[in-house]
Amino acid sequence: MREERGRVIAKYLRPHVREAVGGKWIVPSTSALSDGYVVDLEQRSCTCADHETRASKCKHMWAVEFIQKTIVQKVEASDGAEAVTTRKKRSTYPQNWPAYNRAQTEEKERVEILLRALCGGIEEPPYKGNGRPPLAMRDVVYGSVLKVYTTFSGRRAASDLRACEARGLFERKAPSYNSIARYLEKSELTPVLKGLVEESAAPLSALEIDFAPDATGLSTCTYRRWYDQKYGKEMTEQRWIKVHAMVGTITNIVVAADVTESTANDSPQFAPLLEATAKRFHIRDVMADKAYLSRKNISLVAEKGGTLYVPFKSNSRPGRGEWARLWHLYSYRRDEFLARYHQRSNVESTFSALKRKLGPSLRSKLLVAQYNEALCKVLAYNLSCLVHSIHELGIEPDWKKLGEL
Repeated sequence: MREERGRVIAKYLRPHVREAVGGKWIVPSTSALSDGYVVDLEQRSCTCADHETRASKCKHMWAVEFIQKTIVQKVEASDGAEAVTTRKKRSTYPQNWPAYNRAQTEEKERVEILLRALCGGIEEPPYKGNGRPPLAMRDVVYGSVLKVYTTFSGRRAASDLRACEARGLFERKAPSYNSIARYLEKSELTPVLKGLVEESAAPLSALEIDFAPDATGLSTCTYRRWYDQKYGKEMTEQRWIKVHAMVGTITNIVVAADVTESTANDSPQFAPLLEATAKRFHIRDVMADKAYLSRKNISLVAEKGGTLYVPFKSNSRPGRGEWARLWHLYSYRRDEFLARYHQRSNVESTFSALKRKLGPSLRSKLLVAQYNEALCKVLAYNLSCLVHSIHELGIEPDWKKLGEL
């Protein structure tokens, strides 16, 4: 995969790759052309984080090699000599297409049924008033998650909710789009949605034993504005929130999730995610990036009977206990470390799939509503993963046996 990415860089970013003094090359970052990495093929080094972690050839080094081969071939061609090139066969992975096709064609219908069964365990809050009773919490959660799953606005998703009401999937009646928006603004809905996310992953507890935590951002429709004294004008910045998740590395299902402001650090969120995971899953290995490197996090995973595989920083020292054991593993047995650590890429794949499927932005304007909408996205994604597991792995959830929330 890194070779293919290097080929893409050499093809499309060739004008921005330049040769520096001493046989070194400056390769731009694929996210921003203003940033770049220094590649030295003679020393077999690159300043990117991937090469620092793996200590092997990264995509930037591959790109420089492809560019050098192109230059040599052009010189040979001008002299009339033949240039012989070889093309490496691309690696492919088997796919159970019949099961995949059934999962895709039946996903929406199965998600509606699974969500109804999952919401059946929500306890209704006691009603102490004398007037008209409020909407059933089960119907509100069902309608909110289904609305987010459709990726439509509240008004455009109303027809889907009415269709589910006609099929008897609502306990009382389908809430209106105004009711869904109003309930999403309530903070008491947040712990309910967190519990549903954890419960939706429980049917895979016999399968998932390795996990990867990380965080990703979801953009909002709100902005921060301030007057900048230095430049003498009003500045604008789009707000975004952060979704922290613990992901299973086999099915890419989210086993625990939380939502914070964009300024929150990743490491403090690790402990609650690990505790929520340990309630329903046996933990063997946890793969995390450097943002989660701390003695406390390593000890927490060890207490659960697992091992935290996390890259150490350049200024890290051996220390004692579990920290020392992992430091020596990372420093002197890098191949053994990377054989486990490579599974961390599954959490990146999960975030990519979630955003492509349900969108990278939120519609809600208030902060609490944005938190709840983000959790609805995670829950809807989990249910779609569960549908694929039902068809490809033969897993059938039964939340009555798993217990109520």
